Amino acid sequence: MVLLISVRIKEAVDKKMMKTTYKLARRIAVSIIGGTILVLGIVMIVTPGPALIFVPVGLTILGLEFAWARSWLRKLREKISARNSRNRGQRAEDHRERQMQSR
Repeated sequence: MVLLISVRIKEAVDKKMMKTTYKLARRIAVSIIGGTILVLGIVMIVTPGPALIFVPVGLTILGLEFAWARSWLRKLREKISARNSRNRGQRAEDHRERQMQSR
């Protein structure tokens, strides 16, 4: 009886350790991959390259594990959306002016 309880306790401890190990390994992998892509995107801001793709992708990958990355990604999306709205409004206004001039 005592041996059976001892075996079950050992199995429970082993399962918990595997779960903890998996979580740690996933967090490390996400950190390395997301961090590398984010750093490449930041470097591409000053060098030729698709920085506008790499930075959000890196933040998305890091956001799988880190709340700060999700927050940065949300702020980045809001800024891009606001800029697009302003640009869209300006383009529409310019189009209306061209239409009025051509008549």
